[in-house]
Amino acid sequence: MKKMMGAVAVALVASGALTGCAGLAYSNRPVIGSIGVYADTAGNEKVTDNGVGTKKGEACSSSILGIVTTGDASVASAAKAGGITKVGSVDNTFSNILGIYAHYCVEVSGE
Repeated sequence: MKKMMGAVAVALVASGALTGCAGLAYSNRPVIGSIGVYADTAGNEKVTDNGVGTKKGEACSSSILGIVTTGDASVASAAKAGGITKVGSVDNTFSNILGIYAHYCVEVSGE
């Protein structure tokens, strides 16, 4: 029994050590599931008085171990990609695999 409890304790510590820092690279964003073994979430950040709109644009960034993060996941970049001048809504998606690789996208709709 003691060996089994020891093995469980080692497994828990090892799994915590393997989560890495990639999930923390986007910690300034309120994304559910940003830290853990696996995450694939979507959320809404804002809906303006302009409504949702018909045009859509997306901007993404990626992170490896929270050490190397590349991309521009800003609302301005997503609006430019979709040719949007009046933002109607801002949504986001986030995925994380073992804290090793994380991917964050901002999705903007508007006119």
